[in-house]
Amino acid sequence: MNAATPQAFADAPLVEMRHIEKYYGRVHALRDVNLTIRKGEIVGLLGDNGAGKSTLIKVLSGAVPYTSGEIRIKGKPVVMTSTNDAINAGIETIYQDSALVPMLSIARNLFLGRELCAGPGFLGRLDQDRMNAVAADLLRRVGISKNIPPTTPIGSLSGGERQAVAIARAMYFDSDLIILDEPTNNLGVAETQGVLRFVREARDTGHSCIFIAHNIHHVFQVVDRMVVMRRGTVVADDLSPKTSTIQDVEDVITGEHLVI
Repeated sequence: MNAATPQAFADAPLVEMRHIEKYYGRVHALRDVNLTIRKGEIVGLLGDNGAGKSTLIKVLSGAVPYTSGEIRIKGKPVVMTSTNDAINAGIETIYQDSALVPMLSIARNLFLGRELCAGPGFLGRLDQDRMNAVAADLLRRVGISKNIPPTTPIGSLSGGERQAVAIARAMYFDSDLIILDEPTNNLGVAETQGVLRFVREARDTGHSCIFIAHNIHHVFQVVDRMVVMRRGTVVADDLSPKTSTIQDVEDVITGEHLVI
């Protein structure tokens, strides 16, 4: 067998999950799941509670080990044994609670675990001025128009503003794939539109996204393609908001499209 050429890797999808299986004891949580994410693509991942969405995303983000199968990033096989493996592979996951520390500032949350330092090696100190400057610029880029100092504690921000900070963090560290797990849950109308705008901004700057949501109306506003899971397997992976209606997608989610 000939080795893959550099061009083959360049032409490969950003992410390929092949024949992924996951067992929790006797519970078969993922059944032969295949998922492909292309570069610069926003994919909506849909399904009822218990469909397997969260388990699949935890596998891809390195939070949960899979029983069998293969994951490829840019055509190269990878092994996800921890969330650090996923981050190093260019995958950032933004959960519903944003995984932010309320008492720390915006700037410290943006660089949490990856702080900028001034000075040589282990003698260096946190470069707070540079982190504040970067944070202020990022807040403008993701559309926060209010003049919020980067020293502001995360706990004093609104839900939409917190999501904006989390998305800005993923964009700054140049993640190839940003996974958003229910990013609009419990947000008001204005904040929801802000988050959807951030998703479009991520795509426009070359990032791919997996958008998980129960609100199909939100999904239809931003995604290029929809993948539907049911009972641990993918039942549709090529639904387009341009050619499918919300009712069509709901029928696939519930299985109504199978009723004769």
